[in-house]
Amino acid sequence: MEKDVYNIYSSYLKDKYGEKVYKLPVKLPLTCPNRDGNLSSGGCTFCGEEGGSFENLSSCLSVEEQLSRNKEHIGKKYKAKKFIAYFQNFSNTYMPFDDFQRYINEALQEDIVGISVSTRPDCIDSKYLQFLSDIKYNKGIDITIELGLQTANYHSLKKVNRGHGLAEFIEAVINTKSNGLRVCAHVIPNLPWDDMTDVIETSRVISALGVDEVKLHSLYLMENTVLARQYENGEFDLYPKEEYIKRVIAFLEYLDPNIVVQRIIGRAPEQGAIFVNWQESWWKIRDEIIHRMEHEKTYQGKRFDYLGGKALRIFNQSSGEG
Repeated sequence: MEKDVYNIYSSYLKDKYGEKVYKLPVKLPLTCPNRDGNLSSGGCTFCGEEGGSFENLSSCLSVEEQLSRNKEHIGKKYKAKKFIAYFQNFSNTYMPFDDFQRYINEALQEDIVGISVSTRPDCIDSKYLQFLSDIKYNKGIDITIELGLQTANYHSLKKVNRGHGLAEFIEAVINTKSNGLRVCAHVIPNLPWDDMTDVIETSRVISALGVDEVKLHSLYLMENTVLARQYENGEFDLYPKEEYIKRVIAFLEYLDPNIVVQRIIGRAPEQGAIFVNWQESWWKIRDEIIHRMEHEKTYQGKRFDYLGGKALRIFNQSSGEG
């Protein structure tokens, strides 16, 4: 059987749990520190009012009820028996610690094999991480912290009003992994102010830090966001699809082959959006990337040769060392 051109998330889950596993989105009544005035106001310039949770159930429902309804739908559709509770919208650790404990504990159900918590690099600390670590080791449930990085270019991070830089991401990864938890980094390869060098360096930084998973999604523009207004005012141009494909392939080539890739392009809401995935289906673009990589005989990790004292290899080779 021909090897996949990248380390596909669904295959990783099936190998780990012995069967298909599906994520169940959970939406909490949350905000972010750069939306509520703590760090800034207005949020990331690309973020809409739903905070990346356009397909979720209402946050008025309890965690238990959301999981139950989603299991009923997804379980029947895909005949799934194991699930991951995915706390998805906004910053899911940006709340009092007691509330965070309560929400997470509601997700501890018999058929939940993992919990994914999406948040910002500056919204976790040792108290929250230790609580999650205790669940992992005492309950046998895998925990993944999904961190929104978007890019290693801290100038671009400032332009999109992330409210944090690269340093916070580095610290969050180190602290999360030191507590025995997995890390997934979210990346937008086609931010208007990033060039190919930024895309490659983002991949290199993620690899050097030992991040476990990565999630790529193309930039989309929602109505009434700062980014949409900037685009309509002619302040930047969107890259064509061909450029996105090139960037994804380059990103994957420099990525540690052991890192699991959750996705290489994301789904996005068409309603209320002025631009989504070049008006094409996300899966068509995904397949186009895969076919291009197969045709070019390239793959994840092809250029992953820059760590481990690269400049010293000439001496190790000449002395017969590995």
